[in-house]
Parts: sequence; C-alpha cells; structure tokens
Amino acid sequence: MPSPSLTGFQHRIVVDLAELAVSNNPSAILSTYALGSCVGVAIYDPVVRVGGLVHCMLPDSSIDPAKAQAHPGMFVDTGMAALLRAACQMRADKRRLRIYLAGGARIMDDQNLFNIGGRNLAAFAEWLRRESLHLDAQQVGGQVNRTMGLAIDTGRVALKVSGMLQEVALC
Repeated sequence: MPSPSLTGFQHRIVVDLAELAVSNNPSAILSTYALGSCVGVAIYDPVVRVGGLVHCMLPDSSIDPAKAQAHPGMFVDTGMAALLRAACQMRADKRRLRIYLAGGARIMDDQNLFNIGGRNLAAFAEWLRRESLHLDAQQVGGQVNRTMGLAIDTGRVALKVSGMLQEVALC
C-alpha cells in the first residue's frame, strides 16, 4: 500500500507566514511550510466541504494592533477569528468543524527564554475554550519544523516533519 500523500492534486494554495486561506474547491490543497514556533491550524466542515488554514507567528495581537488589522493571520487571536469568519462566510458551521493543530516547537530557543511556541499553543487553547470548540488532532512541540497540508475534497490533513521521510497523517 503506498504511503499517504497529498501530491497529485491540481490546485495548490500556499499559505505563507502570517496568512490564511479558505476554500471550497474540491481540487484544492492548502499548504503551509516551516511551522517551527509558529502554529498552523486547519479547519474543515465535512458537510459543505469547506476548509481553511492559517499560519500564525505570535500569540497576541495587542503588541501591534495596526499590524494585526493589516495581517490578522500573524497572531493567533486575530488569525483564528478571521479564519473562522471566512469559513462561516462559505457556509461552514462551527459546530461541525474538525480542527487540527501543528507547530509550537522550540526552535533556536534552547534556554526557553522566549517560549514563542508554548505561548502560541496557550493562545490557541484559550481560543478553543472561548469558542467552545474541540481539537481533533495535533502534533506540536519538540524542536522540529513541520509542513501542513489540507485536502479540501476529503478534509485529510497531513504533515511532513523534518528528519522524517514519511508523511504523518492527522486524520
């Protein structure tokens, strides 16, 4: 049996650092790269087949409200709100969402002085609590970079983890 793969899709949408994207195109795959201390969050409504992906760098937009307004995906608090809003505008229902999380690693912070990854994870957990949502799967922490992909036709989320040749499927 071949290893699970997100290759072969016709329409790849790359979600860069501090960006987000939502789609209902069944041939689309949303991908984000280099999730170190950043967090990547994929959401998916299996009924209407709407999915979204965000790549958040920092936990709290209060450090730079102007930047948060211009680039809501930069921060976990504003990025998650914007991702949820965009998915709901495409008829996703927050009660049906499947939610996947990756990243939050400790990269180049051996002494854990800044703990950006941990703070991003805490901000995400707070958002879940506030929205009364639950997390379906995660792969977080450590000292690795991750690539995350969401296939819109199936809602399948897969990760490539540095140092590992195979893909790790979250669902």
